[in-house]
Amino acid sequence: MAGLLKKPVKIALVQLASGSDKAANLKHAREKVLEAASSGAEIVVLPECFNSPYGTQYFPKYAEQLLPSPPSEEQAPSFYALAAMARDAGVFLIGGSIPEREVVGKAGTEEKEKEGKEKEKLYNTSLVFGRKGELLATHRKVHLFDIDIPGGITFMESEVLSPGNKVTIVDFEGYGKVGLGICYDVRFPELAMVAARKGAWGVFYPGAFNTTTGPLHWRLLGQSRAVDNQVYVAMCSPARDESASYRAWGHSLVADPMGKVLGEAGEGEEIIYAELDGAEIEKTRKGIPVSEQRRFEVYPDVSKGAVKYEEDP
Repeated sequence: MAGLLKKPVKIALVQLASGSDKAANLKHAREKVLEAASSGAEIVVLPECFNSPYGTQYFPKYAEQLLPSPPSEEQAPSFYALAAMARDAGVFLIGGSIPEREVVGKAGTEEKEKEGKEKEKLYNTSLVFGRKGELLATHRKVHLFDIDIPGGITFMESEVLSPGNKVTIVDFEGYGKVGLGICYDVRFPELAMVAARKGAWGVFYPGAFNTTTGPLHWRLLGQSRAVDNQVYVAMCSPARDESASYRAWGHSLVADPMGKVLGEAGEGEEIIYAELDGAEIEKTRKGIPVSEQRRFEVYPDVSKGAVKYEEDP
């Protein structure tokens, strides 16, 4: 059956807290990735913005230039740190996300004097590395987190960030394909649908829901994307820091193809492990064969037509 996990795999979601010191954050992440690998994890996931505090005021300061690839170590220390983590741990590593800076052209003389810098765009970007430290995929957050909940939270990523424009699917050699999203992307079912219909056995979301939306929707959305597509879904959050300007919900979790939560963290630093088996996908799809019962003569298939889709080599 297309999309099945080729063999059982142990995954680890590393829920950690990040402060203002990027070098310390990278060192801490490395320690936890190596710890996860020593416990048998073969796919390891870090949280959204794991190398910096989360907030629009931090993105410009912590952003790294990733293009042209490969960047220099001075341009992108997190890129090299992640590659080394994956290589030294011998794991497939979904490197949470980092703020990315893309230089889009030199400013004109008058404009340059006014702005004092080159033109640039900022993205929220996830990097995925293979066991030898090679870059496998890059995903820029497609849906920017712009919300305004009265009495809850107001946050506008679009004030600083630009959106990505592709569905990202990566092939983990020996295991099969997975889809990738970042945080707010999970609210838009189309990305997971496209990935699943292109053969992904799971969808991974580094994310940083907050203490307003987290208790309402974090678990619900993870289970929904799993049930919608009969795949595994993993969501990896930062640990909560009550002193931070943005307080993450935590509760990193893994849901199986029936929507059962296989493991869920609390609020603090923790590594969640889960054993995933393709037989569960097959069992679920045989018992509830929605993939064979869809009515594309009634509604369109979002994985067809004009959808922007890129499968990273």
